[in-house]
Amino acid sequence: MSDTTPSVAVLGTGIMGAAMARNLSRAGFDVRAWNRTRAKAEPLAADGITVTAEPADAVRGADLVLTALFDATAVLETMRAAVPGLAASAVWVQAGTVGPEGVPPLEEFAREHGLRLLDAPVLGTRGPAENGALTVLVAGDPQAVREAGPVLDTIGAKTLVLGGRPGAASRFKLVANHWVLTVINGTAETLALAEGLGIDPRDFLGAVAGGPLDMAYLRNKAGQVLAGDYTPAFPLAGARKDAELISRAAEGAGVRLDAMPAVAARLRRAEEQGHGADDAVASWFASFAGSDYGSGDARGCA
Repeated sequence: MSDTTPSVAVLGTGIMGAAMARNLSRAGFDVRAWNRTRAKAEPLAADGITVTAEPADAVRGADLVLTALFDATAVLETMRAAVPGLAASAVWVQAGTVGPEGVPPLEEFAREHGLRLLDAPVLGTRGPAENGALTVLVAGDPQAVREAGPVLDTIGAKTLVLGGRPGAASRFKLVANHWVLTVINGTAETLALAEGLGIDPRDFLGAVAGGPLDMAYLRNKAGQVLAGDYTPAFPLAGARKDAELISRAAEGAGVRLDAMPAVAARLRRAEEQGHGADDAVASWFASFAGSDYGSGDARGCA
């Protein structure tokens, strides 16, 4: 990297990418950002970030490129568009959740263009991202990991190095997201069942409060349903994509998962009801398909 203030290009400024870009700018990095829908990136200009019209403009001269995009297809399309501006030997921090199936094409692209790829998905949602408190999972060349250290330390509170070959971090991320999606779906279904059986969901939460069945994430997600507030921390469309990645990875590894394919189907149903941009716990609506609950409104438990 350069001896002056490192230049970072952030490609993808959704919930996670925008938060990362802001934290990097506040930490003194020279940040340029691009998003497919430019209007969503424009507010970053107020944080001293240069918003560009094309990916190639964002990466031109950048010491480090950070991608925070929806899936492997979006990552490859964006990086191909960035080729005219890419610097040879730049470090590429790939922070999106692409699963182990998505890593080999990215490795091939990196080799073709002289980039040093770091497989670096993160654990955490909107709040940790905004607070620079993500857990960064990283696998790749040790020297590239060291060079990227200041960036990783800015976007996250903890970095877990998982080896020198890309892929390990993406596998780890699916294990973690399996747990996350299990809790989210379990919360949504439990509250839906309570609603259907005429039980006040608040009574259920009171019954488990302070005991071994209680957890902060349960209360966080249940609180959204009870308030009818589905402001996304983990968008449902992304959760559906991750559930599908998990299911395919498990099948490829010879591991039978019964619940996760059902979770993926449930999330697809809620997405079809119009909740793809809502928080993943809006899968609550999928329990009431064919009724007023499934009409795409924002209500929660009564």
